[in-house]
Amino acid sequence: DQVGVFARSIEDAALVAEQMMAYDDRDPDTRPRARFALQKTAAEEPPVSPRLAFVRTPAWDHADDDTKDAFTELVAHLGENAGEFELPDMFQEAVSLHRTIMEADLARSFEQEYARGKKRLSPILREMIERGQKVLAVEYNRALGQIPVFHQALDKVFEWHDAIITPATTGQAPVGLESTGSPVFCTLWTLCGMPAITLPLMQGSHGMPMGVQLVGAKGDDARLLRTARWLVNFSGDPRPSRKKTRSRKRDKH
Repeated sequence: DQVGVFARSIEDAALVAEQMMAYDDRDPDTRPRARFALQKTAAEEPPVSPRLAFVRTPAWDHADDDTKDAFTELVAHLGENAGEFELPDMFQEAVSLHRTIMEADLARSFEQEYARGKKRLSPILREMIERGQKVLAVEYNRALGQIPVFHQALDKVFEWHDAIITPATTGQAPVGLESTGSPVFCTLWTLCGMPAITLPLMQGSHGMPMGVQLVGAKGDDARLLRTARWLVNFSGDPRPSRKKTRSRKRDKH
């Protein structure tokens, strides 16, 4: 998984993320390095209008009709600022590779808790740990080895695009707090350690938000935030409905 923040604005997200990414001499997992200029870059105007790569990902068949229709309209609305990019077939196994790594890591990290009181763990967590205990070293190493292969293929996207645009989940936000929805549209980017931000730019047919996910190149968090701010300004409304999206005029920026 990746560490992230919830914020009311892109500027606030940049503020919090910049502090979290900074070096802390009391934290042995951080490294001395130049401070990320997330706030400064996020507030800047892009030197040219960003170009976005619309990537359906192998999870596209999981998206409901609301999501598919909304993104078709959004990409059309973006016009020359967006183009579709099809990922190679090898990305079909990204979800299963992520599951292999995640569950094997869970089994290792929760080894003591499982041994002392597995019955007190939630059924879902217990099942994931038990599957992780069965992962062979060769399977785990193969899954890890595929990550740089994915990166090499994704680098081609960013040769001509500033960010990837794709759904954040399979449909509009569910009512209530029991679930945040399926993470299947986030799994590939989590596996590859790439920065991503979700913007509630649209509404579904039931009036709940629909997330637009922007994904940046690995390590390029600052430009991703700047591109996200541009997209919000381009849309003209932090949460337009699908019907409004089609009729909005392009922002001068």
